[in-house]
Amino acid sequence: MADVLEVRAEIEREIAGRTVCEQLRQVAERHPDAPAYSDPVEGGWSTLTYSEARRRVLEIAAGFIALGLEPGDSVALMMVNRSEHVLADLGTVHAGGVGCTVYSTFASDQIAFVAGDVGAKFAVLGGPADLARWEPVLDRLPGLSKIIMLEGAPADERFLAWDDFLELGRASLAEDPSAVEDRARAVTQDDVVTVLYTSGTTGMPKGVPLTHHNVFYEVASTDRLTSLPSQGTQISYLTYAHIAERVLSLYLPLVKVSHVHFCTDLANLGATLGQVKPMMFFGVPRVWEKMMARLQAVLASQPAEQQDAVRQAMAAGVAYVEGGQFGHTLTPEVQAAYEQADQSLLSIIRGMIGFDRAEWTATGAAPLPDEVQRFYAGLGLKVIDVYGMTETTGAFTGNSPSCYRLGTVGRAEPGAEVRIADDGEILTRSPLNTRGYLNRPEATAELIDADGWLHTGDIGTVDEDGFYRVVDRKKELIITAGGENISPAAIENHLKEHPLIGQALAYGDGRPYPVAVLTLDGEVAPGWAGSRGIAFDSLAELAEHPDVLKEIEAAVEAANVKLARVQQVKRWALLGTEWTAETEELTPSLKLKRRIIHAKYGDIIEGLYAG
Repeated sequence: MADVLEVRAEIEREIAGRTVCEQLRQVAERHPDAPAYSDPVEGGWSTLTYSEARRRVLEIAAGFIALGLEPGDSVALMMVNRSEHVLADLGTVHAGGVGCTVYSTFASDQIAFVAGDVGAKFAVLGGPADLARWEPVLDRLPGLSKIIMLEGAPADERFLAWDDFLELGRASLAEDPSAVEDRARAVTQDDVVTVLYTSGTTGMPKGVPLTHHNVFYEVASTDRLTSLPSQGTQISYLTYAHIAERVLSLYLPLVKVSHVHFCTDLANLGATLGQVKPMMFFGVPRVWEKMMARLQAVLASQPAEQQDAVRQAMAAGVAYVEGGQFGHTLTPEVQAAYEQADQSLLSIIRGMIGFDRAEWTATGAAPLPDEVQRFYAGLGLKVIDVYGMTETTGAFTGNSPSCYRLGTVGRAEPGAEVRIADDGEILTRSPLNTRGYLNRPEATAELIDADGWLHTGDIGTVDEDGFYRVVDRKKELIITAGGENISPAAIENHLKEHPLIGQALAYGDGRPYPVAVLTLDGEVAPGWAGSRGIAFDSLAELAEHPDVLKEIEAAVEAANVKLARVQQVKRWALLGTEWTAETEELTPSLKLKRRIIHAKYGDIIEGLYAG
């Protein structure tokens, strides 16, 4: 405990008084010509340096002040990842306001709730598609005085085009530059820098206020964990409504002077990786799974001799990554075999997918299936787990490239206290913890106890070396009719090891045995069918094909071999549709919305128990 508190005190001294406003000022003065933000344009990138970015931020802040933003007012943001998103957020903060990115997949009622709950006075939207989600509820948001549109602003006094907003800001800044500087200097480390809303697996989302102190403590912890060089390249592609993206590509770059490239469409992520070759990359499990499936399809199309060579090289990669774990010994033989495989093949494959310069590759938000982690280990990539939540400003445990144990979420981050409660729940206490939920005193009391311990709602374990494992959500554990406690995530991850299975939901609470509802992977399944001469017109038709059902049956049997008898799936159903955030089965961070799936496919689940 003493060591933890000493490290915490050291970090507290390091970040004392630090704010986003002051950090951007220092970076712009010390590295004025360093590239900050690059947007994709036809034939290349459009880039702002840090000095140019700060100038734009001050103009945006001046524009908000001119429109009537007062310190503490909130600005709602909804647009894809692009420089304007970051600049609008930073401009809000420099004006003394609070930025709140809203998930673009939220339904209109959720948007109305969030905008009302956070008290949004202004909104910045990307274009007509974003506005379409807001329009049905604008009459329920009388406090929203102005909506700024990057594209397609309607001819209505409530709306303002982005270019006109920037012009207003430029004129206001030129007329009274001290107004913005005074606002920015008045911001303190204890002020709220953003309010993020949980993605809402159940009910309406909850607002999580985070301070400058919270985010810079997380940045300092992340910096110690990753040991990344300054002025490296990275990609921003996950929504800024997600805490991981905010920390990694909005706040951390202000300290590391990173060059952030924006990927405005997830479909272009592969191409963007190849162009940017980032030094770091964070992906939720589904992103890693999708990339693996595409790469496996490419490798499967190669001649048999080449496939054998890849398998042998990847075996050397797995041995190398597994041998480098904490408590293991990396023998000279394994090291030599890996170096040979890396030089001849693995480095080439990593280069093909844009990971040849990656020094930190990580995952979080949900468990990464073992087979996915082993696949990337085969390429010489340590895709390591970190663990945290919005309420803890992101990760509070993590593996590092030099200290990791596969299958765990790592050790406590520097200065963070973590323990397992008597009922198995993971608790944490540190400067990373939010003060509580916005406007939810009862929920706050359930989240943080009288001693300052934050209750994560996750069940976990810790080994003798301090590495934590997350078993499952406390409220999502299945208790069978026989009284057995089962983790649905453990079952689901084994099912998803087969590339044909895109999503899996295990069910069995109060029932005699587990069953599963499965979906096909919309990217992998067509190629799999084509290579076997299976003709089909839709995914729904493919899901009923005898050969597909036979393959899925084999996948379920293979998963069951790895599970205890009480965990084994006795019956299953394969759907002819995909699950997405838009179809409501997944959260914006691609986690299962179990209650919605239970209700939506209740008849199918009941059918699996019939007879």
